[in-house]
Amino acid sequence: MANRQIVLDQLPRDRLSPDHFRLTEGPTPEPADGEVLVRTRYISLDAANRAWMQGATYRSALEAGTVMAGGALAEVVESRADHLKPGDFVFSDTGWQDFAVLPARRLAALPDLKPLTHLLSVYGVAGLTAYHGLLECGRPKPGETVVVSAAAGSVGSLVGQIAKILGCRVVGIAGGAAKCAWLKDELGFDEAVDYKAGETRRALRAACPDGIDVYFDNVGGEIFEACLFNMANHGRIACCGAVSSYDGPAPPHGPRGVPGLIVTRRLKLEGFVVSDFADKNPKALSDLTSWVADGRLKVQEDIIDGLENAPAALIGLLAGENRGKRMIRVA
Repeated sequence: MANRQIVLDQLPRDRLSPDHFRLTEGPTPEPADGEVLVRTRYISLDAANRAWMQGATYRSALEAGTVMAGGALAEVVESRADHLKPGDFVFSDTGWQDFAVLPARRLAALPDLKPLTHLLSVYGVAGLTAYHGLLECGRPKPGETVVVSAAAGSVGSLVGQIAKILGCRVVGIAGGAAKCAWLKDELGFDEAVDYKAGETRRALRAACPDGIDVYFDNVGGEIFEACLFNMANHGRIACCGAVSSYDGPAPPHGPRGVPGLIVTRRLKLEGFVVSDFADKNPKALSDLTSWVADGRLKVQEDIIDGLENAPAALIGLLAGENRGKRMIRVA
């Protein structure tokens, strides 16, 4: 069988475009002892895909001429390891391709949860990031005000709902009136701020008259600054991502007056990646599955068909096209 691959043909110097990628085709690889051959079923699209092109982060930087990196839900086709068998599903960095050979020692069969796509969204990296980032870094208490940016995205939409389940007042920041209405009418957010309407800092002050107790930051930049200057005393900021700086030139400067503000308001800022809390995943999955089952946690997925559409879909995600978790259905 042929193995289609999307290669990162060149590293972008400014905004990402389809011209930075090319579709190629090669033979299907064969596993050696201790390896498995997997078929990619769904590719996870994340803002981090773009950040990896800028340099080393929590993983190595991407290089031009290699298969585009990306996590995926994949099915084991052939196994040369005892603990995995054909038909098992795993999550791994397969890259943007139909088939991949992976070291089995790094893989574990995923639980049998339905629908299958939830293993990439609410029960996958998005859901675990929302859960651990909010609970471990934000530490919200009932009655507190929680603000989340990129609130209509894969992580933000779950953060806001989890905060509501925990008894908090929730304000989402999103782009456009339609997304803001969706946050309030469908997901139960108390308020929503449309950053595209301008005057974000003033709108936040109106939505959070007593200040922000917990801010879950997915975007950085001007929205981070607006939230920072609206924080309440002893507020906590969970720093998850900075998508505003991933695709395009960096801002000329960061927010000014921050050290004094952090001191006088006794703020705590904490960055994290989801793997920091892997030992707590069983409790997280237990809570997430329970909340989905009883209807308190709604899951929005944005599924696009075709491996060849992955570059355009990632570019669209960076532009804020999606609601909920965006993924590519490969097979």
